[in-house]
Amino acid sequence: MDWLDKMNGAMNYIEDHLTDEVDYFEVARVARCSEYHFRRMFPFMTGISLSEYIRRRRLSLAASELSDRELSIATIAQKVGYDSPDSFTRAFKNWHGITPSEVQKGGQSIKAYPRMSFHMSIKGGTEMNHRIIKKEAFTIVGVMKRIQIIFEGVNQEIVDLRKSLDTDTIAELTSLCNTEPRGLIHASTNFDEGRMEENGELDHYIGVATTKSAVKDFATLQVPSSSWAVFEIEDSSAEKIQNTWGRIFSEWFPESRYELSEGPEMLLNKEIENSSDKQYSEIWIPVKKAS
Repeated sequence: MDWLDKMNGAMNYIEDHLTDEVDYFEVARVARCSEYHFRRMFPFMTGISLSEYIRRRRLSLAASELSDRELSIATIAQKVGYDSPDSFTRAFKNWHGITPSEVQKGGQSIKAYPRMSFHMSIKGGTEMNHRIIKKEAFTIVGVMKRIQIIFEGVNQEIVDLRKSLDTDTIAELTSLCNTEPRGLIHASTNFDEGRMEENGELDHYIGVATTKSAVKDFATLQVPSSSWAVFEIEDSSAEKIQNTWGRIFSEWFPESRYELSEGPEMLLNKEIENSSDKQYSEIWIPVKKAS
């Protein structure tokens, strides 16, 4: 219940500041976590990014104000955070499908986007095998591309990036790997906030972990010393992996004593010993003790 109180307190803060500046740092402080963790966790909990939620709540509030016809469009635009009536009109029409002036005339259908609140729900228990480990700093070396975020299904850009690694390159990377996690790593970092709307981008690396210093001709990502929550997945299908990723943020984090720390989120596939045709996957998430 303590977690629910914190999250609902954060939503109350947002609601109280829809007509002035919403300080994301303060939102996270009310929720008793870092801003980075809150902004990353929020989409998995709600299906929408924090900035998009605030935008929709403001446009919903604006529609109500316009229906009352007591304030001018310019006044309402400023009230909900738009610099000019023109930018407000464009945003309003994109979401509601009609202009503010049409709403003021009356008789038009408008959207309402109610405020969110968090409640306890009981779900069927499914195991999430995981361990917490501490690792010193290391480097991921390999290839990197800035790619479009795809929340469900196969991301063809990642498939193509993996295909760019020929046998000789993989052998060279394998020779550089000298620390855990061992194997070919998929690491995602530097996320845009539009993760759930699939209109953002991220940096995606495919490579290996190493502590060697001089590595030429490869993209490199410096990974700081951190604790990691490592989740084991017996089924390496894309659907199972994506489902587990969502459950980590929507189920595990709220019930754990940890919050997300800055760093890459990593996935690697590992062969099951004594089996040449079976694999399991591990998801590595950087974490720190919750405040």
